[in-house]
Amino acid sequence: MTRLFNDPAAFADEALEGFAAAHRRWVRPVTGGVVRAAATPAGQVAVVIGGGSGHYPAFSGLVGRGLAHGAAVGNVFASPSARQIHSVAEAAHGGAGVLLMYGNYAGDVLHFGQAAERLAADGIDTRTFAVADDISSAGPDDSAKRRGIAGDLPVFKAAAVAAEQGLPLDEVLGVAERAGARTRSFGIAFSGCTLPGADHPLFTVPEARMAVGLGIHGEPGIGEEALPTADEAARLLVETLLGELPEDVAGPGGQRAAVILNGLGSVKYEELFVVYRKVAALLGEAGVEIVDPEVGELVTS
Repeated sequence: MTRLFNDPAAFADEALEGFAAAHRRWVRPVTGGVVRAAATPAGQVAVVIGGGSGHYPAFSGLVGRGLAHGAAVGNVFASPSARQIHSVAEAAHGGAGVLLMYGNYAGDVLHFGQAAERLAADGIDTRTFAVADDISSAGPDDSAKRRGIAGDLPVFKAAAVAAEQGLPLDEVLGVAERAGARTRSFGIAFSGCTLPGADHPLFTVPEARMAVGLGIHGEPGIGEEALPTADEAARLLVETLLGELPEDVAGPGGQRAAVILNGLGSVKYEELFVVYRKVAALLGEAGVEIVDPEVGELVTS
């Protein structure tokens, strides 16, 4: 439930204004979103990300050194417009081209594609990449149709680091493509989210039940199960994801994995840590070496 707001129609703009005011050491506002407070170094590819509001710290909170150079921010659960994306990318451009990155949703694909065309017409070399990590939204044979959820973060991060290392635009895109191809996610929920000004959630989950395979815009998921213990939830997540490894990975044993346990906004940190202790144990039993795990609210709903 969103309890504190003024005019619901102004919520996204006011949230972005407050974010920029609170973090002016790191970001500065521009029309359509934010960019890093410091200009993109000359000759460095600019990684510009974006999507709807309502997912903080995605997308504005993922701008900064080592992450994105700029973020275009739309209304709550709505894609930024092509004009907003163009504005942010133009402000972030450092002379070596722009990589536009976003979750794989129809509005984002359309608007980021339009922005890329406008940037190219302005003489700015531009590429696009849609993150598609949610295994519940399409099968392995249709992986290009999958939604982008918490997998946004590692794919954005990989591309941003490649850019900061000075790689040219096509190589930065290649890093994003490889990271995207090796990223998988799966979600569970115990209740639906409520938009600012609305008097009911976008979906509901019956008492003592859990939704599985949900999205981050109020999509209810692919089914329901009995409310699990923390360890049972961890087992469901791990076994589901290990059930679909990248094509060039024969099995989990001996592999390294960057593991994210992402809270969508209502399961708080101590609960997440209880779940993660079992996630870590199960992956260890499978022979997976965990690298730099992240536990927290990273892409929310």
